[in-house]
Amino acid sequence: MNREEKQALVDELSEKFQSHNAFYIADASGMSVAKINEFRRLCFNRGMEYKVYKNTFIRKALDTLGGDTTEMDAALAGQSGVLFSKESGSAPAKLLKDFYKAQNYGKNVEPKPALKGAYIDASIYVGSNQLETLSTIKGKQELIGDIIGLLQSPAKNVISALSSGGNKLAGILKTLSEKEEVAG
Repeated sequence: MNREEKQALVDELSEKFQSHNAFYIADASGMSVAKINEFRRLCFNRGMEYKVYKNTFIRKALDTLGGDTTEMDAALAGQSGVLFSKESGSAPAKLLKDFYKAQNYGKNVEPKPALKGAYIDASIYVGSNQLETLSTIKGKQELIGDIIGLLQSPAKNVISALSSGGNKLAGILKTLSEKEEVAG
């Protein structure tokens, strides 16, 4: 591979990093070709992509993101594949967990592909122990929905109280007016 081809590959990877709000770095070494193909098929079915890159290419592409990405250096050892997701940052973590469950990994066996690191909206997570945390991260759309729900909740409570209390209020006013008529 000549210098121009390498630069083209780094440019392609940089563009993917820019266009995806989340990507995970995983190690699939030791997996059979059939298992890797099964994993890639699962990725494709969920709208994600898994592709193996050289660590030096990943490092150069990370440098184009802006900001400090040196924490990811710990994830750039051994074989590295990048799992790209355009949807929520938790989708790849959920995919990995589902794949592990389908493979019936035991407690003493490290599941493959092993999570090495993740980059989600400029936040960096390193290590396979982050998988549970990553699977619970809410996406942008989920957070917007939660905020809208929180903002609508007080208004709904006020409207509900007014509409149900309206009958009570009318009853109280009617009773008071009847008392004034009787007294007067």
